Amino acid sequence: MEDASRRAARPVRKGGLANVLFAVAAAERVPAELRGLGTVVTLAFPWGSLLRGCVGLDPVVAEGVRSLVAPGGRLDFLLAPAGRDRLPGVPTEPDAVVEACRATFEGLGLTFREGRAASKEELRDSASSWARRLLHEGRERRAVRVRFESS
Repeated sequence: MEDASRRAARPVRKGGLANVLFAVAAAERVPAELRGLGTVVTLAFPWGSLLRGCVGLDPVVAEGVRSLVAPGGRLDFLLAPAGRDRLPGVPTEPDAVVEACRATFEGLGLTFREGRAASKEELRDSASSWARRLLHEGRERRAVRVRFESS
């Protein structure tokens, strides 16, 4: 978070963000102060229980993530699960990942807007060290972009 915070603090004209909040909290126990606060909630390459929540395998985590999104807000995922991760039940084929996310978050009242392969530009723009690794790994691990909106 230190690197992301430093980038966000830059002037807006240099890629900084005018209004950003970084918080460390468990999705299973989202603090009341954060519920419904996010106009844009982004999860880039979640792992373990957070990834399982994104694909509907941990409903408590999924509900926690959903609770962060403000009315009229957006939930964005960049996901890249692979078989070698050995996460039982987590889909690894891009279409199956998108469908699992869709079923999960539509069931929690969000509107599905987009699910597709993430572009190289989106991976680069995420400024994630994991995304940089994916760009060099090639086709073995494919990333997907999934987006939802709250009404």
